[in-house]
Amino acid sequence: MEELIKLRDEIDVIDDQIVSLFEQRMAVAERVAAFKRGVGKPVLDKEREKSKIQKVTEKTSNAFNRQAVESLFGQIMAVSRMLQYQRLASERSDVEGFRVQDMVTTPKTKVVYTGVPGAYAEAAMDGYFGTEISGFNVETFGDAMEAVHNGEAEYGVLPIENSSTGSVNDVYDLLSAYDNHIVGETMIKIEHALLGLPGSRIEDIRTVYSHPQGLMQCSRFLDGRRDWQQVSLQNTAASAKRVLDDGDMTQAAIASKQAARNFGLTVLKEKLNDLDKNFTRFVIISHEKVFQEKADKISVCFEVPHESGTLYNILGHFIFNGLNMTRIESRPIQGKPWQYRFFVDFNGNLREQAVRNALHGIQSETEGFRILGNYVGVEQGQ
Repeated sequence: MEELIKLRDEIDVIDDQIVSLFEQRMAVAERVAAFKRGVGKPVLDKEREKSKIQKVTEKTSNAFNRQAVESLFGQIMAVSRMLQYQRLASERSDVEGFRVQDMVTTPKTKVVYTGVPGAYAEAAMDGYFGTEISGFNVETFGDAMEAVHNGEAEYGVLPIENSSTGSVNDVYDLLSAYDNHIVGETMIKIEHALLGLPGSRIEDIRTVYSHPQGLMQCSRFLDGRRDWQQVSLQNTAASAKRVLDDGDMTQAAIASKQAARNFGLTVLKEKLNDLDKNFTRFVIISHEKVFQEKADKISVCFEVPHESGTLYNILGHFIFNGLNMTRIESRPIQGKPWQYRFFVDFNGNLREQAVRNALHGIQSETEGFRILGNYVGVEQGQ
C-alpha cells in the first residue's frame, strides 16, 4: 500500500508540472492570437498542426504512446484554437447579418402551409399565429419553401420532427438548399383516426392512405391488418380528400378528426397512434435574417472533412463555451458519397458572447456553414 501511495504522489508531481506547462502554452497561444489578428491570418493552420503532430509522436517510445500523444496534442491544439477564436469573436459586432426584430402579424400577413385544409400543418399554423392571418396551402414542402423564398408568403410552417418516428428528412434538406431562416417553432399533439366514407365499415376497408409518417406512427394497428394495401400520399389531409374524391367504400385514410369534419367523412376508429404522447415539431420559416430579442434556441448546419476526429473537435466548441446542444442530425450530401451535412440545435441567443465564440470557431473549421435561425424554442412534449 505504501508503494501505491508513493506512485500516486509521483503522478501528482508530474500532473502539477503538466498544468503549469499547459498554462504557459496557453499564454503563448494568446500572443499567437494577437499576432494573427494583426496580420489577418486564419486561426487554423492544418499543415502546421500536421507537422507538429508528426514531430511529437516521433519522440514516443512505443505504438501505444504514439497514438496517445497524437490524441493528446490534437486536443491541446484544439483548445488553443478555441481560445484564439474567442479573442477574435469578441471583436465582431454582428453574426452573419442577423438582426433583432419582433414578429408582428396582421390579417394581411401571408402564411403558407403544406397539404389541404384539415392538415396538421394547418393546425400548427393556427396554433402559432392565430386565425387573424391570411393562410394558404401548397402541395409540397418544396412549394412552401419556394413561396417564402420568392415573397409569396412572409412565413411558412413545415414539420421537422416527430416524437415517435423522428426527423422529416426532406425538410432538413430544404433548409440547407434555400436561404430561408427559422424564426420560430411550435409543437402539436398528433391524434390519428381512421376515416372512411359515410356508411363504410372497418371490415370493408382494403386500402388505406396517409403520409408515410402517419402510416409509421400507426404501425401496430396496421400490422393487425396485413391484407390492407398501404399507400403513401403527400400528407394526411390529402389522404382524406382522396377517399372523398374516389368515393370507394373500401378506402380509408389515416388523418385527423378535423380532416373528417372538413371532408364529411366518418371516423371509423380513434386513437390509432402507437404512442399516446405523439407530437410533431413544426418550424416557422422566413426569408428575413431576423430573430426575436427573447430567442433562446439556435439551429446551424455545416459539413466537415471525412476524417477521424473532425466532428468531435467541432462539437468541442459547444462544450468549451458552456452551450447546451439539444439535437444533432446528419443528412447525406448530394454528389458526395459517404459525406454528411450536420444539423445542430443548441440553446442560446446570437447576442451572447459565448454563442459568438462558438459560431466563429465552427464557421472557421467547417464547410458550408450556415446559421439557420435563432428563435424561441418550445418545451419538448408540451
